[in-house]
Amino acid sequence: MTLKVHNTATRSLQAFEPLEAGIVRVYGCGPTIYNHAHIGNFRTFLFFDLVHRYLDWSGYEVRFVMNLTDVDDKVIESAVESGITITEKTTPFGEAFLADSSTLGIRPAESYPRATDYIGAMVDFVQRLVDGGHAYPADDGAVYFSIASFAEYGRLKGIDTSTLKVGARVSHDQYDKEDARDFALWKAATAEDEQVEAAWDSPWGRGRPGWHLECSVMSIAELGETLDMHLGGEDLVFPHHENEIAQSEAATGRPFVRHWMHGRHLFVEGKKMAKSLGNFITLRELLDEGHDPAAIRHLLISSHYRGDLNFTRQGLEASGSALQRLLDFESRLKGLAVDAGADPSGLATIASEAVESFRGAMDNDFNSADALAVVFGFVSSVNAALDAHPAVIAADRDAALAALHSMDEVLGLLEVASASRVVDDDLAAYVEQKIQERSEARANRDFATSDAIRDELTGKGIVLEDGPDGTRWKVG
Repeated sequence: MTLKVHNTATRSLQAFEPLEAGIVRVYGCGPTIYNHAHIGNFRTFLFFDLVHRYLDWSGYEVRFVMNLTDVDDKVIESAVESGITITEKTTPFGEAFLADSSTLGIRPAESYPRATDYIGAMVDFVQRLVDGGHAYPADDGAVYFSIASFAEYGRLKGIDTSTLKVGARVSHDQYDKEDARDFALWKAATAEDEQVEAAWDSPWGRGRPGWHLECSVMSIAELGETLDMHLGGEDLVFPHHENEIAQSEAATGRPFVRHWMHGRHLFVEGKKMAKSLGNFITLRELLDEGHDPAAIRHLLISSHYRGDLNFTRQGLEASGSALQRLLDFESRLKGLAVDAGADPSGLATIASEAVESFRGAMDNDFNSADALAVVFGFVSSVNAALDAHPAVIAADRDAALAALHSMDEVLGLLEVASASRVVDDDLAAYVEQKIQERSEARANRDFATSDAIRDELTGKGIVLEDGPDGTRWKVG
């Protein structure tokens, strides 16, 4: 099959074709790092991760870049409130974001450009637009992009610009969705900007870049004038990405993006996330509640990126159960009795068919919901085959394990679960000692002590499994 993606620009599925065969240049709009990212943000960034992982799994050389916005209206406002510079405000939150991403198994980008490192390039870019007649300095000290100079403005969102009032301007970074007016490329410095060190010299006086400008300059600097994929949340289609297209193509004369992809936001307990509702949930809050990062990852990728996803604590518990089913399945495969003379079990065929079905699901616009269904169908089929054939030949066992791990290279569930269950030598020795003490207590019919030891280990996240060959343990 051929990978097909839903292109926001064409409003349809289309075959994916990179500009250069075998190489994919992807830019993802990253977080504004003035606070911790919430789970709605991470739904979007896990969508990015699935794209990154699947393209890599499919054999492409992936050049993936995601920016970290460290100067805009929100950052400055927050820094002023805290009485610190924008660097002091954003540095710890940038580090926290990368740490949280790692916890969820999000593969590192090739680079994480920050706007403040590209100020010179942004000034040059604005000058280029002014020289080309696409931008103009205004009496408020800012430089604005003239959308009347770009005939195709509005095509991404599908906005009719024929009735626009020429010269109407918007200077701030956040504005109404259909407010299509000339937008600020460069903004005159205010006293607050100077206070938090968010102002730089330019031909138009002290100032700072507009938010929309930043991604165009950084993506072109990092990946070239035409990107294969540009990813973001659905709220960025207009005006942010519309403005990126206008200023980029006006400056370069080349198509800016071949495939635009936008993910839906999630709901929390049936409601849209909003500060006024108090339902902003961060990853760290969920971890503090004791939830497994792999279960969180499972829930956030359980719906197709363009479909609705309702986050609930009940749903998170269900994801934990699904994850445990995968872990138990992997453990069963690894512990299989291998017999060179065993009857054919059919595992190799089941595994091969599962991987091809998985590929078909992901080729259909990165449909993670269908891909997960394939994986759990594979688990059911293999378990049924093993119930009928407890002993298998090594090739069948290896084929089943290889298929499971191959699909997990994209989904990342076992990978994250394993990372969160790393056990140091001291803990392992402690657990083994406790298991020995428990075995002795059971042998002496001291069940109160035996139960107390199990409870003690459970409290430390250790799960005991008693079987005919003794007691095994794992991190729960």
